[in-house]
Amino acid sequence: MHSEIPNAEKILACLLENLEEGIQVVDSDGKTIYYNSVMGKVEGIEPSEVLGKKVSEYLEDVKEDDSTLMNVLKTGEKIVGLIQHYSNGYKKKVTTINTTVPVTVDNKVIAVIEISKDMTQLKELTESICKLQNLDKKLNRHYTFKDIYGNNPTMKIAIEKAKKASVSSSSVLIYAETGSGKEVFSQSIHYDGLRKDKPFIPINCAAIPALLLEGMLFGTEKGGFTGAENKKGLFEEANHGTILLDEVNSLEPYLQSKLLRVLQEGYIRPIGGTKNIDIDVRIIATLNEEPEKLIESGKLRKDFYYRLCVLRINIPPLRERKDDIPIFVDKLIEKYNKILCKNIRGIDDVMMKKLQEYHWEGNVRELTNVIEAAINMADYNSILTENYFDFRIAYENCNNDSDITANNEGCFNLENYMSDIEKKIIERMLKKNDFNVSRTARELSISRQNLQYKIKIHKLVEE
Repeated sequence: MHSEIPNAEKILACLLENLEEGIQVVDSDGKTIYYNSVMGKVEGIEPSEVLGKKVSEYLEDVKEDDSTLMNVLKTGEKIVGLIQHYSNGYKKKVTTINTTVPVTVDNKVIAVIEISKDMTQLKELTESICKLQNLDKKLNRHYTFKDIYGNNPTMKIAIEKAKKASVSSSSVLIYAETGSGKEVFSQSIHYDGLRKDKPFIPINCAAIPALLLEGMLFGTEKGGFTGAENKKGLFEEANHGTILLDEVNSLEPYLQSKLLRVLQEGYIRPIGGTKNIDIDVRIIATLNEEPEKLIESGKLRKDFYYRLCVLRINIPPLRERKDDIPIFVDKLIEKYNKILCKNIRGIDDVMMKKLQEYHWEGNVRELTNVIEAAINMADYNSILTENYFDFRIAYENCNNDSDITANNEGCFNLENYMSDIEKKIIERMLKKNDFNVSRTARELSISRQNLQYKIKIHKLVEE
């Protein structure tokens, strides 16, 4: 390597120092020969204090038999993705995910490299989220079927299925696009059901790394890995209640396999434990992608899907039930009048039509945000008009194919079409700002002179 690449050692040292992961290398005696600054920050120790020492000599919390570096040095077998909890040099508990690899020459281990990813903040964050969710549950802030609105026939079918699911203990799978109300349905099934007085624990599977999630779900027992403590898992905490596995398709296949076993056999085994714990937990799982496509792509195990999908509920996206939009708007105006201390008296017909024509990629969540924003902008005791809405909502449909017309020769004039769109947007923004040119120019992110020129060529005058 030295003969092929000039300054190879300097290049390698620079690379290792600028990685986001901690790197430690020990020799055949287990003594540290390399320790980058990232590892030093994780463990709260200066690299100069570590060189020439074994891990057990500078970390009181780690015994030699528990050290992954020493174990790999003895066995010659690499360890991938192992969670470790231990006290650093500041006596603060840290959590890392480590991969430890032997370096062999002539079948003899001459060194061991350990790559550590600091997960301490993420672990603390996920635990805080769980505590907040449990506090929220204790304060009785939850949804029931009274919070689900809709007269659309497809929506009515979904609501009826959910109501029947609430009086059952079978697993439920809810498929819907993001923002369509999966959480509202899930909570309604629990809080209007047989288990309403028992725990309801929601888990966002996409937000928690698999290696942390496994311990959170099943619990840990002392001795299972370095620094492991006796700790109940969420399944045990939710006994006789419900666990919501949100975006369950984001789980690693091996975790899907473990959950399948829990569903089939009705017990869990904590990480590092030897005894099974019987549990009675109802699982509600949600997907934001079509399950058939997920199975085909290998993201969702077929056997896991079939075990979850005892009762399947499909929630239609908002664009497929636009007849429900007036109901949502009325309920949202009522809600935000109370929260924002307004007295909005409704919405005009022009704007309601535009809301029903809009595509709503973000579904009910997007509609909720749009109405809240409009009410914030509206005057007290007024009616919501297009002036209070983001222009992407008010003018989205001026791009529709139905607005595109050809001239008498069958040709489409793009320049005239774009000019017409520009005129409509500028006219709308001028009206919103009472024809204040400076304010309108700022909102359109153009200069005042440019706006005055466009007002002139489009012949826009204040009425």
